[in-house]
Amino acid sequence: MAISSRLDTTRVLAKVLLPTLAKGVIVRRPGVMAFSEKLQSDATAIDTMRHLRDRYGPEPVRLRITGRSVAVLVDPADVGRLLAESPEPFAPATKEKKAALKHFQPHGVLISEGAARQERRELNERALRPDHERIGAVVRDEADLLTRHVMSTGELTWDSFDQAWWRIVRRIVLGDRARDDDQLTDDLKALRQNANWAFLHPRQEGLRERFQRRLDEYHPELPDQVPHWLFAFDAAGIVTMRALAIGGRGTHGILESARLWPTTPVILRESTEPTRWHGTWLPKNTEFVVFTPFFHRDPDRLPYADRYAPEIWDKPLDPAIVPFSGGPGVCPGRDLVLATGSAMIDALSEHLTFPALGEPLPRTLNHFGLRMPAKPVGTRVP
Repeated sequence: MAISSRLDTTRVLAKVLLPTLAKGVIVRRPGVMAFSEKLQSDATAIDTMRHLRDRYGPEPVRLRITGRSVAVLVDPADVGRLLAESPEPFAPATKEKKAALKHFQPHGVLISEGAARQERRELNERALRPDHERIGAVVRDEADLLTRHVMSTGELTWDSFDQAWWRIVRRIVLGDRARDDDQLTDDLKALRQNANWAFLHPRQEGLRERFQRRLDEYHPELPDQVPHWLFAFDAAGIVTMRALAIGGRGTHGILESARLWPTTPVILRESTEPTRWHGTWLPKNTEFVVFTPFFHRDPDRLPYADRYAPEIWDKPLDPAIVPFSGGPGVCPGRDLVLATGSAMIDALSEHLTFPALGEPLPRTLNHFGLRMPAKPVGTRVP
């Protein structure tokens, strides 16, 4: 089993993991995202991972971290195995993930185990089946309002898109009564900001209880699962806005946006028993790290790494291209997100046209800073 040098461990921590944490794993930090885009920090992280693979791969690379067994995956086949063999022996409910998500969804499926996880997973799969007719109607309502606003200002900004997106999300998830309940999603954002700090921030139980009571008013059947759905829809909005920026259309546009700029940049699994990798055994409680931007944008393996390539989704994929994770732990809301995001793109593109980002596409894209000039369809955009 390859064990990285102390210098390479420091490089991975300083150039891959810490910048990812700084941007905000649970909710993005605007200032850090702007700085990261300026530095193109993901390009540096991807190059660091390429060095790690070339020097130590293809087996998982163990980092020299005192008191923890941490292995970074560098081979696509190993990513496929890790995700296919979840939740046993590779559990999604890692220590770090539990510490973060308990701030706002202590009973969420992502940090559940055993029979509770199976039951909650099945509930989520049933509840998140997309109602395409309902989604289409809601999206058209809100997209029409947003379109009128954009035509009056001449540009689509993240702030205007985000406000419309959350009205759509609240209506789809909680019903029309929740359309204008900004306080609900503001409370969730505050809890998620705390969750960015995981172990290092005390839990605000009073705020969480207030948030939960508001949810109970709208969704009494599954109130303890709804925070996870709202959490996922935040990432879906980011993916949809970025898809518009690259000229994406339909579900392939959403998938490509999530490939190019994964909203889950690090996938974690923790082994529940000793596991064998490339002839070497790793101990129980080893934490496995998958840095998805590396696998999604590796120019050594992917000729389309830095361009918009919707055609790749019509054929078998590299096992490490996983914008919605994979295996038994694949996002249960995948189809709902794809339906909502693609409906939003189609509704806006019916009336508006935007200039697409040039290629090669940046490795880091700050969605907060997107300002997209817009013209009515049929008008030439310079």
